[in-house]
Amino acid sequence: MILRTHHLELLKRQLANFPVVAILGARQVGKTTLARQLESDWDGPKRHFDLEDPDDQARLADPAFILRELKGLVVLDEIQLRPDIFQLLRVLADRPDFPARFLLLGSAAPELLKHTTESLAGRVVFHELDGLALNEIAPFATEPDWLDTRWLRGGFPRALLANDTQLSREWREAFIRTYLERDLPQLGIHLPALTLRRFWTMLAHYHAQTWNGSELARALGVSDKTVSRYLDILEGTFMAFRLLPWHANIGKREVKAPKVYVADTGLLHSLLGIGDRDALLAHPKCGASWEGFVLREIIRQTGAKRDETFFWGVHGGAELDLLVVQDGRRLGFEIKLTKSPQVTASMRSAKESLGLDHLYVMCHGEGEPWPLMKGVTAVPAACLVANQWLTP
Repeated sequence: MILRTHHLELLKRQLANFPVVAILGARQVGKTTLARQLESDWDGPKRHFDLEDPDDQARLADPAFILRELKGLVVLDEIQLRPDIFQLLRVLADRPDFPARFLLLGSAAPELLKHTTESLAGRVVFHELDGLALNEIAPFATEPDWLDTRWLRGGFPRALLANDTQLSREWREAFIRTYLERDLPQLGIHLPALTLRRFWTMLAHYHAQTWNGSELARALGVSDKTVSRYLDILEGTFMAFRLLPWHANIGKREVKAPKVYVADTGLLHSLLGIGDRDALLAHPKCGASWEGFVLREIIRQTGAKRDETFFWGVHGGAELDLLVVQDGRRLGFEIKLTKSPQVTASMRSAKESLGLDHLYVMCHGEGEPWPLMKGVTAVPAACLVANQWLTP
């Protein structure tokens, strides 16, 4: 088992300051395991309810009767299955001296869990859990190509830690089917599984490209509004994400549509029919897959929030894969699937037009970062296991 120390310490701080903490993330990403690790360190009474377990469902037939009496840590797993509990939690969270702290585990974003934001405003803090990060894997890695394995298989623990690539691929295929046929209906989202699978696969072919809803709508034979709803569903359940454009107001025709990505590279590769590393390196979406993989790791390393991350591009001209605007600084990131990156005219233009404090060219491989020119540094992806590569 990989111990996710950073998340554990952050959760402890959040529970010390908020009566309700919600861990949100995709199904099977490790929320329950993380909660169990937290429970093992918890000093005091604790109780865990799995809302998919028939026995726990029966115990919570009258949730007020059970939950009012509990003290210490109370874990409610898969909370999206019982939206009626949110109103009760508001009352319990307002009690003096906070006799209980509630840890909620959910597989949908607050936008889909409207009861959470409406009932628990000011009482809940959200903690988003992503797939296993490079700095979590590195201490346990025993193979020299562990980074490429993480890229190929994705960050879901069971997919990444499977005994071989075939088992990993089979798990991911089963996950996709279960997500479409069971998980979404449990959230009250009733769409034909085949239709959403087609959309998800098409989105995989648009991975790391700007969103063109009209083109996807025509291909599926539906309206622009419908495909936008499909994207909202995938993003709200942590299966996809959007990167918004940055507007520099430089008098040129800047790209104004967001970029879209499949959130997990393992699922991306399954949707594209990529089975192993050789097939990945030969696939036309290889570079785009690498971009999405490294981009997510950079965002984790910098701790940037969604409203602090952007991409930038000019129609027919310069572009920048990732712009992080944080603490008064502008950091640029260009992601290249090469071991020997070079400064390009596009990079120079982005650095000047955006007024970057520093530009990092993220590349494949290991070793130490090295300067390409003043204010531009090449950084091998293996450096992402620690944040010492960031210029102060």
